[in-house]
Amino acid sequence: MKLVVASNNPGKLREFGQLLAPLGWETIAQKELGVPECEEPHHTFVENALEKARHASRVTGLPALADDSGLCVHALGGAPGVYSARYAGEPKSDERNNQKLVAELTPHADKRGHYVCVLVFVRHADDPQPIIAEGEWHGEIVSAPRGAGGFGYDPYFLLPEFGKTAAELDAAEKNRCSHRGLALQALIQRLQARRA
Repeated sequence: MKLVVASNNPGKLREFGQLLAPLGWETIAQKELGVPECEEPHHTFVENALEKARHASRVTGLPALADDSGLCVHALGGAPGVYSARYAGEPKSDERNNQKLVAELTPHADKRGHYVCVLVFVRHADDPQPIIAEGEWHGEIVSAPRGAGGFGYDPYFLLPEFGKTAAELDAAEKNRCSHRGLALQALIQRLQARRA
């Protein structure tokens, strides 16, 4: 079963491929099918994910999976939120985004934050009943990076229950408990329930 993934982020594509392969889905990155990046004009994760899924499905004629995800930091009123990938402006840069986040959090005692992932699956571009699933992953922001894995804010995202940052977890461990892993587990349950 072919599924276009409405993302060009190599980290996300790798995680989706690992998580969906055992279910028989062949995930194809949208750029491999000539799908241009979709605008993300909305202020919520769910609206942006739905926009991206419909766009990828419309261009390819395939079922599509899109996510919109980001980091929401309590002391910053939920920022960077939907702007996580381009928090420090264009061009996108994990290093500059992390530097800006750490600088803005410096005067705040509250370092809590959480990753959010909203997944949207559409059978076709005009699917009237998309499947929507959400996951959250709670932690706190540290001022110095730790670990070489992951991407984005992972080296700065400390998980107190593990005593590690997201970048220090191995891929299997991360996929079990991350916002994307939790959202995908919920999506899979809903897909299976729809088929039953």
